Amino acid sequence: MTNLYDLWKHFRFLSDPNGYTEEERALLERFLSHEHALKEQKKREYLLRMSGIKQPRLLSDFDWTFNPAIPREKIMEFIHTDWLKKPCNLILIGPSGIGKTHITSALCYDAVLTGKQTIFITLFDLTAKLTKTKSVYSLIDYYAKVPILCLDELGYVLPSREHADFLFQIISKRSETGTTLVTTNLIPSQWGKIFDSVTASAILDRLSMNGTFISFEGRSYRKRKQKETP
Repeated sequence: MTNLYDLWKHFRFLSDPNGYTEEERALLERFLSHEHALKEQKKREYLLRMSGIKQPRLLSDFDWTFNPAIPREKIMEFIHTDWLKKPCNLILIGPSGIGKTHITSALCYDAVLTGKQTIFITLFDLTAKLTKTKSVYSLIDYYAKVPILCLDELGYVLPSREHADFLFQIISKRSETGTTLVTTNLIPSQWGKIFDSVTASAILDRLSMNGTFISFEGRSYRKRKQKETP
């Protein structure tokens, strides 16, 4: 046996594993290890394509020194929980350009690398999909059942009353089964600006279950990059 393909042709017709030589066993282990690694790589590539993550980011690339006021310890505390294994909600609150999307996108990318089905989507894109779909409740169930869901830019668009109800259904259904990440420019007391008070209260109630709310302050990374661009 000189290569993995020859080994495969040989061993698939053998019923007795004890008939392998040591060389064949070693080649077989390499073959199975290679096949497993290839399968896992294809799975991760598929999950990334389906995730909606447009630009994979790493948390290690985040510049914490630019905004020392950002509560890094609280972010790390959340990361060190079992958020990939059990429902844990994370709500990042702060002005635009301060790094909320980078952090949640990096968390979603980490989830993909571990083999978790993940969806990263803005509230605007979510409402657009709910508008265009021919099967609203099938789409609601899809987002309700995905293990990791990130709703980006909550507060930048005003959803209709119907869309607000759909969003509540998604968050309510997944409150005990999946992890939900949210970025928003509005503190909880201001959510009544985009939802009616009853819906806002209900959504916050569901997110508060196993939820961590973290407020961001500081300068805009986006404005810094604009200044650095010649």
